[in-house]
Amino acid sequence: MTYTLITANRNYSSWSLRPWLLMKALGIAFEERIEPFTKDSNYDEFRAFSPTGQVPVLIDGDRTIYDSLAITLYLADRHDGVWPAEEAAKAWAQCAVAEMHGGFAPLRNQCTMNVGVRAKLRSHTDDLIRDVARIKELWDEGLSRFGGPYLAGEAFSAADAFFAPVAFRVRSYDLDVGDAGRAWTDHIIAHPAMQDWEAQALTEDWREIGHEEELASFADVTADYRTG
Repeated sequence: MTYTLITANRNYSSWSLRPWLLMKALGIAFEERIEPFTKDSNYDEFRAFSPTGQVPVLIDGDRTIYDSLAITLYLADRHDGVWPAEEAAKAWAQCAVAEMHGGFAPLRNQCTMNVGVRAKLRSHTDDLIRDVARIKELWDEGLSRFGGPYLAGEAFSAADAFFAPVAFRVRSYDLDVGDAGRAWTDHIIAHPAMQDWEAQALTEDWREIGHEEELASFADVTADYRTG
């Protein structure tokens, strides 16, 4: 039986990108189903398929697996490559994924994912500066310890999937993550699956006012490449 992965708008949904990219990069077959954000809260509509009223959701037969980390763990039990094979790299990748999943709220809130735009932040708050500094530190550690070009070594893993939305943010807001971090950002955005995601983001015609207003509250848009 084929998996079904339910995601939302390519332009906005950073949480959706994680399992989508993971499955695409590892060649795990799935059927796609997009449920777009159409208003400030889609909770009631999303509750029809998601216990939390949120995306992403993975359907596997009669099982519903919700939350990007839960999906990742579920897939790791069934498919090779989700975690690095080498023990130290695997331990580091799991810590990095957990940190990304549970942290970096200022980065998420002040640099909301909007794939198709470039924007200039009006200010860098202390908590955002700390988040960006920690991202740089974490990426530098993974790349130096395990040799790159991916965060936990020579092969793509869940660590790259979980930080891929940050790569789009680094590009959109021109965040300073250092030379190694910028090289990884360019490398992951050049991945064919990321290029596919971006192409879809640029052509989709959904605009959700809440996401657009969130960006506008912290930054000024300098370019918009969306054509949809």
